[in-house]
Amino acid sequence: MTPPPAESAATIRRLDPEDAQQALAKVQELLHRHELVENLVHKQEEGDQRADLVEGLLQRQHEAELAAFVNDLHPADIAFILGSVPNLERQMIWRLVSAEHDADVLLEVDDWVRESLIEAMDRQDLVAATGSMDADELADLAPDLPPDVVAEVQKGLTVEERARLIEAMGYPDDSVGGIMDFEMVRVREDVSLEVVLRYLRRLPELPDHTDQIFVVNRQDKLLGTLSLSSLLVNEPEAQVSEVMSTDYLSLSPLDSDADAAGAFERYDLISAPVVDDLGRLIGRVTIAEVVDVIREDSDEQALSRAGMQDEDIFAPVVRALRNRAPWLLLNLATAATASFIASRFEDTVSTIVVLAFLMSIVAGIGGNSGNQTMTLIIRALAVGRITDKNVWQLFQRELLVTFMVGLVGSAIAAVFAWAISDSVAIALVMMAAMVCNMLVGAMMGVLVPVVRNRFGKDPAMGSSVLLTFATDSLGFFIFLGLATIFLL
Repeated sequence: MTPPPAESAATIRRLDPEDAQQALAKVQELLHRHELVENLVHKQEEGDQRADLVEGLLQRQHEAELAAFVNDLHPADIAFILGSVPNLERQMIWRLVSAEHDADVLLEVDDWVRESLIEAMDRQDLVAATGSMDADELADLAPDLPPDVVAEVQKGLTVEERARLIEAMGYPDDSVGGIMDFEMVRVREDVSLEVVLRYLRRLPELPDHTDQIFVVNRQDKLLGTLSLSSLLVNEPEAQVSEVMSTDYLSLSPLDSDADAAGAFERYDLISAPVVDDLGRLIGRVTIAEVVDVIREDSDEQALSRAGMQDEDIFAPVVRALRNRAPWLLLNLATAATASFIASRFEDTVSTIVVLAFLMSIVAGIGGNSGNQTMTLIIRALAVGRITDKNVWQLFQRELLVTFMVGLVGSAIAAVFAWAISDSVAIALVMMAAMVCNMLVGAMMGVLVPVVRNRFGKDPAMGSSVLLTFATDSLGFFIFLGLATIFLL
């Protein structure tokens, strides 16, 4: 890694999303411009002994200009750029990133970007980058690091830090223990606020997102919390026990990180203590980790709806195929099933040709109705609002709402069907089929995510594929079946 510019440490810029995109555009412009210049020089100097010298000089100028620009950015913005360029350019930029940014960038980038960066680093650079990390940060990266690097870094940790690392690595990634932070301020209840203030002044800095101090006894059992505002507004002679709060929310390390995120949202928390089964304070969760959890869950849910997992958008085609093909093949099978069902009513469609134009409306409206219901159910499951006691009530409500909406929508569709067919019978069949298929969509919208959640599966994974299968297949069957019975 290249050394940073002399003044970069004091002038690192933090960009808003729009500026980050402009920084990406600037990096892409620099890459493109220097590629053009190098190609031009290579053609002009081809066969000349000075070609290698000129190309080498241009390469160094290119790298110096790019390094100066990139290392002036915040690590989070560097991470954004690394995830937004192809792998070859990513590796080139990564080699130019200052060593002092390595740890922060590795923690900021997405998992699939981190894997490619770690693969390109040698053992010495990895040890240097991870050696300065806290135990909780190192635990986040440990699954992606070579075992010998983790072992080497552990040698440089204190006994307490090593114990924290082992403890953090023992919790699941999606648990509170997997995201908790060990850096926090603890005090005793039998000291004055003046003593606490003197203690805080002796610290080099407060841990990030410190809004409260944790009051513990000699066995580290959590007794209460002391907010910074209470510390500042009360008399210095007051005892901690007099002004601390015993009404606080604590988390267990085995709690789901999604549940923790819900608690932070519900109670407007900035930090929360994590206690073990014996009530001992072992860590804390801050709003920074919770924001990451919310963003990751949102991204996973969006991808799961389409039956996908997170992937490098610049990854080789073969790797992308492994990610996308399974659910696409399933979708192909479901579409083929719907087409097969429609083909069974060939005589009906050939006799009343207008049905071929109307049946796609029935299937499409049923799918849209089901998507509305499914989105609401997946959201309710994510925030824990659906239980065994209210799921049936919710199911009935969705059917009623869909039926009422279906009556209005199907009446409009019936008018349209009558207008293009000049047949009241076709209009009535259209109306009945649309209401029935919308109810099918509503039932699938509730049942698919609830059943998957009951079996411990992601309720959003492939849900749209299964919904489309039901509303297309049954939509064709209902519409053409009714047409066969009442119109022929």
